[in-house]
Amino acid sequence: MAAARPAQARTAPTLFSIGQVLAKLMPEFPDLSPSKLRFLEAERLVAPARTDSGYRKFSHADIERLRFVLTMQRDHYLPLKVIRVQLEDFDAGRTEKLAAPARISGSILDAERRLTRADLLRESGATAALLADAISHSLLPAADSYGEDAVVLMRALVELQRSGLEPRHLRGFRQAAEREVGLIDSAVDTVRRRPGAGSRARAAELAREIAARLELVRTALVRTALERLDR
Repeated sequence: MAAARPAQARTAPTLFSIGQVLAKLMPEFPDLSPSKLRFLEAERLVAPARTDSGYRKFSHADIERLRFVLTMQRDHYLPLKVIRVQLEDFDAGRTEKLAAPARISGSILDAERRLTRADLLRESGATAALLADAISHSLLPAADSYGEDAVVLMRALVELQRSGLEPRHLRGFRQAAEREVGLIDSAVDTVRRRPGAGSRARAAELAREIAARLELVRTALVRTALERLDR
């Protein structure tokens, strides 16, 4: 007996390649490039589907999400960290629509949620002793309040501690981060010095893009080193 046919065939959603996305968005954002799209993905602002061969495929919702991100950068000079918070609130249903904040400031801290030390410990699952060690070894500043990055850092330290790694073992990471920041600062200095109100915003965006690429290089180097250990 033949299987019953479905009452109504499901229509697969339309998906777009990187080239098609660029064709749709570049009339509005001429500086958009494939590397910029990959950077926004690395920054967790959009999550396109992947084919079995690894090619990115963007939905209509992904394109609208990208349009929002690019508009917030261009028209309001918002840093990606602030835009990401807005997207996370929208995804979680805490806001009904994506819109520019009522007050735009040049400071990330004005738009970022701040946490007390008690909040930081509760959300990260860290102990007060671990936080004290992180501060002592310059992985975190001694402050009355902290941002979201501190939560991410402390959660990582909690997991590393379970593997026997303590903040004192990571002092070299702080020094490496400072050298990396100096390298990035030198790379974007020319952009920052250009005349125009948007120069500093463009320099900040470029700095984040370079940082994301350096992270990819670092990850690749570590993976290659680990593969050698397994041989």
